[in-house]
Amino acid sequence: MPRRTATHRNIRMARKIWNNLSREALARLADLVEQYKFSVAAGDLMYLDNGWYVTHTGLLGLARRSHCAGIHVEPVAAFCDASGQRWAFAATVYKSKTCRGFVGYGDADPSNVSALVQGAIMRIAETRATNRALRKAYGIGICSVEEIGSVAGRSISSSESKKLPQPVNGKGNCGSRTVRDKLCQIIRQHQLDANLVKSYATDFCAVKTLREAGRDQIETFVAHLADQAEKDRNALLCQLNSYLGTKEGVA
Repeated sequence: MPRRTATHRNIRMARKIWNNLSREALARLADLVEQYKFSVAAGDLMYLDNGWYVTHTGLLGLARRSHCAGIHVEPVAAFCDASGQRWAFAATVYKSKTCRGFVGYGDADPSNVSALVQGAIMRIAETRATNRALRKAYGIGICSVEEIGSVAGRSISSSESKKLPQPVNGKGNCGSRTVRDKLCQIIRQHQLDANLVKSYATDFCAVKTLREAGRDQIETFVAHLADQAEKDRNALLCQLNSYLGTKEGVA
């Protein structure tokens, strides 16, 4: 697809999802699309608090298109505390076989992650480290959605907390409560079309079917979906409706 056509297509999609985008925001979007080949429809970018943010999906897609040689991630023991659910990781991105590596650090604890992913704090920290390293490697100046602790960890009212999955047998998110349970609860709570959500999840995780997606990818998507639904349900519905007539729900 010609570059200009791709840019116009992304701008049209962005206007459909986010109302009243300024000229500056659209110009910035055009720059991001043309420079990095990001796709709004694929969930590569999000517009939050008057700014563009790249997603984990968008960064992985960029790495794949750029023929990234590899990503190494390891915990930083000095800053990890399993009992306090505090984790820190260091990620190194190798753009080529001869690349010395671009290092990024990411941390997560109960205070800066969504209540929906409290059982996946370690994996969120790993994702944040990977995102930061990828942004350094490929010169991405905008922050990633998964790195925003202030948004992901915002307080939840007591009425909202009652709607969230509750621990089973005192084991937190273990037992019968799974990521699927959380996703289904979000769909019911916000009255979303399950098939459209599946199509959105498939694009977000950059896979052909959800069976190919890793647990980390699904958990990140669930947290992302919950955040969208709570902040701007109408914008989320517009994004989901973009899949009408284009895809069938992917099991």
